[in-house]
Amino acid sequence: MPSVTSRFADFNGVKLHYLVAGKGDPVVLLHGFAETSHMWLPLIEKLSVDHTVIAPDLRGFGQSGAPEDGYTKAAMARESRALARAEETYGVSRTMLAAIWGVESNFGQNMGQRPLVQSLSTLACLGERASYFRGELMATLKIIDRGDVPADKLNGSWAGAFGQTQFMPSTFLRLAVDFEGDGRRDIVDSAPDALASTAHYLSKSGWRPGLPWGFEVKLPPGYSGPSGRKTRQSMSFWSAKGLTRIDGRPLGGGDAALLLPAGRDGPAFLVTRNFDAVYSYNAAESYTLAACVLSDKLAGGSGIVTPWPTDDPLLPRDGRKEVQARLAQRGYDVGGPPDGDIGTKSKAAIADFEQKNGMEVNGRASVKVLEALKK
Repeated sequence: MPSVTSRFADFNGVKLHYLVAGKGDPVVLLHGFAETSHMWLPLIEKLSVDHTVIAPDLRGFGQSGAPEDGYTKAAMARESRALARAEETYGVSRTMLAAIWGVESNFGQNMGQRPLVQSLSTLACLGERASYFRGELMATLKIIDRGDVPADKLNGSWAGAFGQTQFMPSTFLRLAVDFEGDGRRDIVDSAPDALASTAHYLSKSGWRPGLPWGFEVKLPPGYSGPSGRKTRQSMSFWSAKGLTRIDGRPLGGGDAALLLPAGRDGPAFLVTRNFDAVYSYNAAESYTLAACVLSDKLAGGSGIVTPWPTDDPLLPRDGRKEVQARLAQRGYDVGGPPDGDIGTKSKAAIADFEQKNGMEVNGRASVKVLEALKK
């Protein structure tokens, strides 16, 4: 397995630092840090390639699930002052901030364990988006250089997202804030900094104070009109098409787009520009909908009313724990004690079990998988 090594050259009196992947040509990554490079050069010198970030196993990605209610309430109570201040300062609802915090890291409990410098150096040299990840590596080194977050705390996802609300390094440099006033922007150990930074991000992404993200609607029988996140129309347009709120109330004013995440037989939503602001945080409609629905539940809402059309639904946390426990009993490595968070090793174990038992291989902790494990 090739290693990544650092080399140095002097170019007209300016020290140039670069990395070499294996026996390939040098890839220039680092330059212009002659005065402060002592803070991060030891990290570069110890690098080796992490091939698991080149093609990570993402089957079942996002199955950590919604945070448990008891822990959610405790986390919101603990940071109630920070949530209220962030809402007042940036206009983003505290329940949306709490929802993103919960979905991204289970309120700071699961921030990722991969060293950012290691992952991003590998992706910068060998990945398909090398140019992009070179920029993220540079941003990571600047974070270390400026003293916001120490290198040993910069751990995160395979792609470099880190902290309690999972910022990419370049996003951190642009939008992270020091909400505690201690001179450091620390989204790893400071929940107030993380929450305010997320509020700042959403504010800059077009969040409109007081505007709901959207709401569930009921389609008329045989609906065949437009849909999609970008098909924005006035509420009067949707009303004329026969759409009503799920509880039968009128749609109200403004404009929105019709989202049908499971087709016309599943739940339907009219989503506003605030949905788009959350979408910009993590460009996946499933993620955005999960965060938005959770924010409603944190505000006292009931969640999604229309059943999701599937013959193999995902399991709640207790069910996912049982899947992990039963896999461990069969000799599988699920990445640690059963905790309900379906990570890479749990997904791989589920996928292997599915393959060996003639099931559709998708790595999901579902009802059918649990039923098969019980046999």
